Amino acid sequence: MKKKSTQHQKLKADSAVFLTNPCRPSAWFQGRFGQPIALPVPEPAVVQFVVDHLARRGKTGLAWELPPALDAQLIAAGLKQKPGAFKLSTVVHRVAVLSAAHQAHKAANPCEAPAVRQLLKRGRRASVKRGERPHKKTAITRNELEALLATCDDSLEGLRDAALLLFGFASGGRRRSEIAAADWQDLRRVGAAAFVYRLEHSKTQQAGPSANATPDKPVLGRAGAALEAWLRAANISEGPLFRRLWGDRVGPALSPKAVAAIVQRRAVLAGLNGDFAGHSLRSGFITEGGRQGVALPALMALTEHRSVAQAIGYFQAGSVAENPAGRLLE
Repeated sequence: MKKKSTQHQKLKADSAVFLTNPCRPSAWFQGRFGQPIALPVPEPAVVQFVVDHLARRGKTGLAWELPPALDAQLIAAGLKQKPGAFKLSTVVHRVAVLSAAHQAHKAANPCEAPAVRQLLKRGRRASVKRGERPHKKTAITRNELEALLATCDDSLEGLRDAALLLFGFASGGRRRSEIAAADWQDLRRVGAAAFVYRLEHSKTQQAGPSANATPDKPVLGRAGAALEAWLRAANISEGPLFRRLWGDRVGPALSPKAVAAIVQRRAVLAGLNGDFAGHSLRSGFITEGGRQGVALPALMALTEHRSVAQAIGYFQAGSVAENPAGRLLE
């Protein structure tokens, strides 16, 4: 039987941390209800978390329901930076973490309840009406990627970073967690310096590939050659693909945070201006695809986006300059 993927194991570990780490919503739950958090979390508690932290229009301005005393308590404990509501993206992220914890433990998931989904949907609409826009990381399109790769030499670290960047981009703009979880057992050679990587688990496919998913991701051309060079130099024939290095000594798997740090470090070395992170490869893949006229469904088959709405913003940003409707006066 095929062993459980590294990402699935990490998901369970993260969810265990979620239940005990006071930096998570567990601290809010303890302060709000006077008891430790436990799975499954009641649906009304998730609703309360959202209305406590998400700003909405009130009679005298923006309002939320987090008690001031609890707010001050969380700040004093170093668990919040400032009083008041969270950004919409923060609330959505924390609900997603809570959802992942339930999924990992196969518990009834209150985050998928219609009341919670509707509340978040209304929050998004209200945010748009107020003119708020989510902060997006700077996209790494082809030009930026070439600049990052130019900083990678033939050292072991250079080979690793080049392989990581090309793998993350070429296989469909992988998330930093997916790059960190990439495992040799899911890699299949299909030619000279050419591979197919099977993405067993992702953010949108946490229980494994669905019937409509396309889990096989190409790692071809330069990406395949770079991956083969790294695997050979690091003598990797099992386990995690991308690993920590201590000089010439190869260690355990990189963490998602370390993947983001590599992207940021290479951006600094390349002299690029922008807010780069692990997600930059994902947004850059879709943006570059739009620039080159690749059909959105073909891009989404690799990115694992579940809806056009999630991907269309990046795609349009890439294709807008090539839209013939913008050249009617030429």
